[in-house]
Amino acid sequence: MRTKILFTFLSLLQFSVYAQGKNPIPEVPNSLPINSVPMGNSETFQEVDLKIPIAEGPFNPTWESIEKNYPGEPAWLREAKFGIWVHFGPQAAGESGDWYARNLYKSDKLAYKNHIKKYGHPSEAGYKEVLRDWNPTKLDPEKLTKIYQDAGARFLMIQGVHHDNYDLWNSEYQPWNSVNIGPKRDLIGEWAKACKANGMRYGVTFHHEYTWWWWQTAFGSDKEGSKKGIPYDGHLTLADGKGKWWEGYDPKMLYGIDLRAYKGVDEKAHTNWSPPPAGIFSNHIGYAKWYAKNWALRMMDVVKHYDPDFIYTDGTVQGPFTGDGTGTGLKSNAMQSVMADFYNRSLQRRGKVNTFSIVKFRHNTNGTVNTEEFGVPANIKKDQPWIAEAPVGDWFYAPDFTYDSGMMIRYIIEAIARDGNAAICISLLPDGSINEESQKMLKEVGNWMRINGEGVYGSHAWVIPAEGEMINGKLKMLPGGKLGQKQAEFKFDAQDIRFTVGKNNKLYAFCMNVPAPNTQIKIKSLAADAKHYGKKVKTVKLLGYKGKLKWKETADGLLITCPKDMPFATAVVFEIE
Repeated sequence: MRTKILFTFLSLLQFSVYAQGKNPIPEVPNSLPINSVPMGNSETFQEVDLKIPIAEGPFNPTWESIEKNYPGEPAWLREAKFGIWVHFGPQAAGESGDWYARNLYKSDKLAYKNHIKKYGHPSEAGYKEVLRDWNPTKLDPEKLTKIYQDAGARFLMIQGVHHDNYDLWNSEYQPWNSVNIGPKRDLIGEWAKACKANGMRYGVTFHHEYTWWWWQTAFGSDKEGSKKGIPYDGHLTLADGKGKWWEGYDPKMLYGIDLRAYKGVDEKAHTNWSPPPAGIFSNHIGYAKWYAKNWALRMMDVVKHYDPDFIYTDGTVQGPFTGDGTGTGLKSNAMQSVMADFYNRSLQRRGKVNTFSIVKFRHNTNGTVNTEEFGVPANIKKDQPWIAEAPVGDWFYAPDFTYDSGMMIRYIIEAIARDGNAAICISLLPDGSINEESQKMLKEVGNWMRINGEGVYGSHAWVIPAEGEMINGKLKMLPGGKLGQKQAEFKFDAQDIRFTVGKNNKLYAFCMNVPAPNTQIKIKSLAADAKHYGKKVKTVKLLGYKGKLKWKETADGLLITCPKDMPFATAVVFEIE
């Protein structure tokens, strides 16, 4: 009998450790009153060396070692130029756009109202119930990869974990994952398999570095009404799960812990996106070290098992765990540890480092790639490789998005003319399917790419990015922000031109619209005295047109007469040699 009891106890203990992950959460201090504790000084706090074991190789977990050993931008990224951002996970279930998981705990948000209609009040059915019920039965990575490939995409950015802290793979360090809870599928494994089978480069994105302050709304309660003062489910403990569907799964591993005692945390939790004031969670250093280490181990888990071509971390400052901005809470070498491990594994597997790490908004650092979210710089940007990123509608699905291939194509043109790349999110429906409007839009982008890809793939910026109409002293550009009605209806004319140089060293001039038949285009930057080109023009071709064009060089510019038939869409491209 004693043996049986001991066996049962050990089995429960083993399950409890598994349910908390391989790196179980440490004991944390009791919560103190809201806004009662000042943040620690991040400027005087010394960066913590987490001493995480990494793969063997020349890269050590320091920026100095990474910069010294990294060989530079992979050739495949320069060639690829255009990718699709697969920003998909359980937050799509809310049909409320981005940040549904956080906003369902804010009574003034649409997400809160939508959640109550579908699941109930967040004190009774919170985000964990969304995870339990989410099952994207129509998600087919193989089919989608082919659709994206047909649209001209050469790489995919695939969400691995969003701020909701739910891992979309068979995670060793986060039990709240898609294999254990929800669809019971290794979604990153499926995407990796589809990409490798179709020759598609892919990266995995990680947004969980600021989950610990992002989730603080889950520790609140309604301020008025019949549920006033009843805590939301962020307060639940492992013990509270006894006899419930989530028994053995610690809510702290999903929602984190209540950090609202630190000044500014609760206030900022109720803004649209702002991080807490800069600082260190100095009463929780043990927990903070665990959190940063667990963050890193999860990324290293993906690198180890799925061999991505790149990894991506979100943020607004120099990197995760910097003690400032989105890195608020701790200073540590978590990012450097992940990157050193990634590049050493790349060397072991591939014999070379043709992988990269996106550290969003980090200054020029050899070994990192940056992004430009929503907008595109006005000028050519060659200090580091970068990817312009924007969603059609929003980062997660909601009704009534505007679907327009023209705004996608023009966004890509604006990016490549400034030496960047572009990755565009096409939000999937909650069940993982892609709607007809998105498919039509992507098909049109693919048709355009097949005609004009010579000016896109493998290209680099010319000496200037563009010419065209000036508004208040600035070049007219596609408006920034999420791609929607404003961008779809934005008007360009034949004088709005963008430039690239193809890998064949020919100049490509992109008219941002389709000029009328028989009209003349004047490219002023190719005027005889403009001194941009420095050579005589030998040939001018219109991509997709087999006839001979009329053109001539003048002191005012290169004059091109359009054919009598212009059966093109969105933008036409002239090849100039």
